[in-house]
Parts: sequence; structure tokens; C-alpha cells
Amino acid sequence: MTADLLKIAVPNKGSLAEAAAAMLREAGYRQRTDAKDLVLVDDANGVEFYYLRPRDIAVYVGEGTLDLGITGRDMLLDSGAEAEEVKALGFGGTRFRFAAPGGATMQVADLAGTRIATSYPGLVAAYLESHGVTARLIHLDGAVESSVRLGVADVVADVVETGTTLKRAGLELFGDAILESEGILIQRRGGDAPAGLDLLLRRLSGVITARDYLMVDYNVPTDKLDAACAVTPGLDSPTVSPLAKQGWVAVRAMIPAREAQRIMDDLWETGADAILVTGIHACRL
Repeated sequence: MTADLLKIAVPNKGSLAEAAAAMLREAGYRQRTDAKDLVLVDDANGVEFYYLRPRDIAVYVGEGTLDLGITGRDMLLDSGAEAEEVKALGFGGTRFRFAAPGGATMQVADLAGTRIATSYPGLVAAYLESHGVTARLIHLDGAVESSVRLGVADVVADVVETGTTLKRAGLELFGDAILESEGILIQRRGGDAPAGLDLLLRRLSGVITARDYLMVDYNVPTDKLDAACAVTPGLDSPTVSPLAKQGWVAVRAMIPAREAQRIMDDLWETGADAILVTGIHACRL
């Protein structure tokens, strides 16, 4: 390993792998083009990427072998590693729930003395302990929804997207979510921030903002400007420029992507026209 490079672990497969690589590319970092590559050196950015099993990344970072890592919040907490979350990255969102036959009438307290099948025993054990519940955990690597039908468990604790798979297995969700997870950047707990972390965070934050926001440009009469700016206040304030057309100005502002259509409608109602919405590829705020 090269001592002067920032060493970052990246998921080598699974749902987080493609999203993590895409975000890093958008942030200006090289990424591997061959899935068989285990290491990639990006000399231009002073970074060395290591492609590892997502479940192992927290361990490597917690031991100080690598400086930083991208993994899931669920995997970090399940690992018990000496690593901590630095930044949520906004992709790979999942929810963990309990499910059982007739679960709709159950409470978390009803788990006492039951057998719970899960792929995340560390995570579930911590949750049960925090609620004063003692149960037997059955560790399975996957397909936990089959465990009840096969007589291995009474309850499952698993990732839920639509819940369709659990319903097909005759299981019903109950209780609050055990955890809301997503892709996160981690570092060793209590350690000094590695050189290069601030730059990485700025770049990742720029990508997240660029994905969440769009740029809107429009023209509006000066007597309608205040009403239009109330619709598009921007992050600090909108940019307003005079037009050659007397009594009109051009306005530019950032807007939340999820509200773009509503904002365009509201601007039209204020008297604005020539309303254009464009994407943002990168930014620094």
C-alpha cells in the first residue's frame, strides 16, 4: 500500500456497489472498469480504492487498515467494528422490520422468548437489548422469510422494500422500523480525520446537492419580481439581471428537484415566462 494516498474501501458487489462507484465518478474520482480489479490507484486525486465485501468494510476501517469506507449503516452497526459514520450519502435506502404470521396484532414485547431469524444478528440484538427483550437469534445468510415455514424460527427481522416477499411467505409486518439504513461514509471511531477527508466530503456534498437540486431560469416583469422570488428564494437568494425589454428582469435560482413542476406552475401564475429548468452536474456551496 502507498503510504501517502488516502485509502478508501468501496463495496465490490451488491446493491451499494454500483451506486457508490457512480457517486465517486461524479465526484471526479477514477473507478475500476473491470469487476475483477481489487485495487485502483487514482494518483491525480491522491486516493487508493480497495474493493471489498460490503460487510467487511467496517472491520477494515475500524482496525485502521484503511482510512475510510463506503458501506451501509446496517452493516456498520451489525459489525460492532470500531468505526463511525461520517456522512450519509443518500443512496441504498432500506428499512428493517419484524414480521411473523399474524404479526399485525403483535408488539415488540411479544418477541420475548421467540426465535428470530435474521442476517443481521448484531443489529437486532442491540435493538432487542434497548427494548429489554430477550429472544433467541437465528443467524441466516439470506432468504430469512422461509425460516418460519421451515420451522427454524417464529419471527424474521429483515430488509423491507415493498413487503411483497414477506406477504407471499405468509408474514405480516409489525412494530416500528428497527433501522432506517442507507449508504454512508465511515472512518475509524475516535481517530484523527485523515488527510484528504475534507476534500472528499466537499466533492461528495457537491454531488448530493447536484442530484437534489435543479437550476431554474425565467423572465418576469419587475412589478411581479417579489412574488416570483417568493416562489424561488434559492439557497441564499436568486440572481436577478436586467433585460433589454423594458420593465422585465431575468431570474436564476436553485430549486428542489422533486418540486420542479409545481414551482414552474407557480411561476407561471405570477406572470413569469420563458421558464427553463436544467440539471446541475456539480457544485460547491
